[in-house]
Amino acid sequence: MRIGVDGRNLGSATDGIGRFVHRSVKALSALGADVFVYAPGQINPSYDIPDGVALRTAGIRSLVARALWGQTVLPSLAARDEVEVFWGPAHRLPLTLVERIARVVTIHDLVWVHAPETMRARTRIGERLLMKPALRRADMVVTDSNATAAALETEFPWLRSPIRTVAPGATPLPAPGGFSGLQPIGITRAYALFVGTLEPRKNLRNLIRAYGLLPESARSACDLVIVGGSGWKQTSLADEVRLGGLERNVIFTGFVDDGMLATLYANCLFLAMPSRYEGFGFPIVEAQSFGKPVLTSNISSMPEVAGDSAILVEPNDPTSIADAFGRLCGDAQLRQKIAVGARRNAERFTWENHARGMLGIFEQAAGQRRRTAP
Repeated sequence: MRIGVDGRNLGSATDGIGRFVHRSVKALSALGADVFVYAPGQINPSYDIPDGVALRTAGIRSLVARALWGQTVLPSLAARDEVEVFWGPAHRLPLTLVERIARVVTIHDLVWVHAPETMRARTRIGERLLMKPALRRADMVVTDSNATAAALETEFPWLRSPIRTVAPGATPLPAPGGFSGLQPIGITRAYALFVGTLEPRKNLRNLIRAYGLLPESARSACDLVIVGGSGWKQTSLADEVRLGGLERNVIFTGFVDDGMLATLYANCLFLAMPSRYEGFGFPIVEAQSFGKPVLTSNISSMPEVAGDSAILVEPNDPTSIADAFGRLCGDAQLRQKIAVGARRNAERFTWENHARGMLGIFEQAAGQRRRTAP
């Protein structure tokens, strides 16, 4: 099968969708698919694209020119390459493709619907303008979770394309180091861990406030370590920590490499991720792959992804978060009980499973297009 893939997110090594596309392309190629990747700019050199994957890139930098390229040059390249299916892995499809090419789009989340105030205006407007046309043109729609599939059906009752759920894979991290390896980043005591971009959707302000509600005895036994690069509208988090008198207990590491991330997961007491909304939630799976229990929210996809190896909280209620946080900090038996099935749950999410699921969907979409195209 000849599969065309929109690869515009592959320009950045820190783009979450870029990493998703990279891993998907590798897994599809490993299963024998003929993959053609189209990108307006150069692929980031950190992405090792398999030799069998055809790259069609340009040197376009401006946002306007990239958008025009996606609606003009990309469709002509896909037609020339005689792809059978075109896959938009991130909420977008070209407005025009030749009739014989099947169209599949993946929708990772509906943040712009459920938590628009947590998004940059430019991103929110882009989602509003471009997601609906993609949904109308798609032969099949793919979501990362059943929660997102259900939300699509509710929000877009006019949607006629079949919706299928194919969970993404979680990329294995390197072997971790011991606890002493954390001293260079200021970690010397037991800790709970948050991992993710520092942005409003991650609910860090409520997490810090919840931590501040704990008695001093609980905080002295369990620091809070916040790992991730700065997003937007989170410059006041340090003020939140200072006003709560939590400077000795809350540690911001910034972005860390995969080796340090693995060490952080392996040595934490639990993951604390009470997000306001998630289309999937990779840190949940990553923490569970190290056998760790998870504190996460009782909404959107998080209960589905975490399975039974988590305590669920109301993300808008700091008291609810604090109660669960305190229990997990102080009760080793509870942590052990919750974590019993953590590794087994994480094993569900592999890139090979994702690629096999996507190939089945591509075949269905191509078959449907062959039957209906003139």
